[in-house]
Amino acid sequence: MTLFAQVVAPSPVRLWGLSSIERLRRQVREIGGMEWLDPASTLPAEGMVLLLSGRYLFEIRTLRALLDHPGAVLFGSVEDSPAAALVDARQANAVAACMTGAADKLPTGLGRLDAAAIESFDENLRSVRRPLLEPVGEERREQLENLLYGNAYRGITDVVTKFVWPRPARRLVRLCAHLGLSPNSVTSLGLVLVLVTCWAFLNGYYATGLVAGWLMTLLDTVDGKLARVTIQSSRFGHLYDHAIDLVHPPFWYLFWGMSLSGSLLEYGLDLTVLAWVLVISYLLGRAVEGVFPLLGWCGVFTWKPFDAWFRLITARRNPCLILLTSSVVIGRPDWGFIAVVAWSALTTGVLVVRFFVGLTSRLRHGPLKSWLSEEHAASGPHAASFRVFGGTQGAFRA
Repeated sequence: MTLFAQVVAPSPVRLWGLSSIERLRRQVREIGGMEWLDPASTLPAEGMVLLLSGRYLFEIRTLRALLDHPGAVLFGSVEDSPAAALVDARQANAVAACMTGAADKLPTGLGRLDAAAIESFDENLRSVRRPLLEPVGEERREQLENLLYGNAYRGITDVVTKFVWPRPARRLVRLCAHLGLSPNSVTSLGLVLVLVTCWAFLNGYYATGLVAGWLMTLLDTVDGKLARVTIQSSRFGHLYDHAIDLVHPPFWYLFWGMSLSGSLLEYGLDLTVLAWVLVISYLLGRAVEGVFPLLGWCGVFTWKPFDAWFRLITARRNPCLILLTSSVVIGRPDWGFIAVVAWSALTTGVLVVRFFVGLTSRLRHGPLKSWLSEEHAASGPHAASFRVFGGTQGAFRA
């Protein structure tokens, strides 16, 4: 059966530079499987129609939940008016009339869906948040933009991304949206900075490389948030960004080590041995992250509160950059390299242990689930951890 999508009652308010019609059009395109109808188009005589009120702000997760409930109406908070509906084409005109205020009663036999009933835990963003369904008004524009940005931010991530980058990244996202820059162009600039950092580290220009490296990590936060708030995510963009993120970190550390191989001899350390320890630790750690979801419905960092806290400092790029930066500040870049190798080996060992603990739990008790998806996660024994990792609160504050 053909599925159509159409906006009724568009709003003139633009959020992150997008009109309500364009935002919903991009969301429908990202979900896929629907034929878009312009607001002025005549509704079809057959098929199913997804009707979307431009007076509400949705997120893709909210719309996907409605698509699982054919014959249902999603209600918002504007005088309990319909925010969206997935109905048979023969009922679409009557439902659209209610959504625009031209009629008072919906056709009989339709179900009711409330956003509060939709699953709150989002494994993709490692956070817990109420599905977005908010009335749109000019007086709420800044508040809604804050919500969109905050909801785009991961709850579980490294210490720098979680506590340092939210506000500067927001300013850059706003600038990029104003300039009409695409997320892929920001990613490409980040790739240039990756190469600059490689050259600087290899040639011993540590301070220069660190400036370029830290700026790249900031842009790596910006491109994903820009894609989400402006609905420009794409399969290519996702692969492009993640391929860069996956490949470059060990090269940064190796080039740093190659620049000071002579200094390492003072400690009786062999650069080749350290390089192998570093590369094996990095690859093994990434392998655990990739395989762990096979044990259930969560990742290695979202299973238990310990794992969320451990993600803050595990030997990924930003924590390792903290070690390298600290070593330059005290004038011992060789210590920085040794510290990165040691920390990589240690934290990978912890990940391997967590994998086998998870495997044992999977065999004994069934598929693993994230502690964040538990009914009383916000008020139970892990309430303090929930306040930290349920979302990134700094991302919601302008």
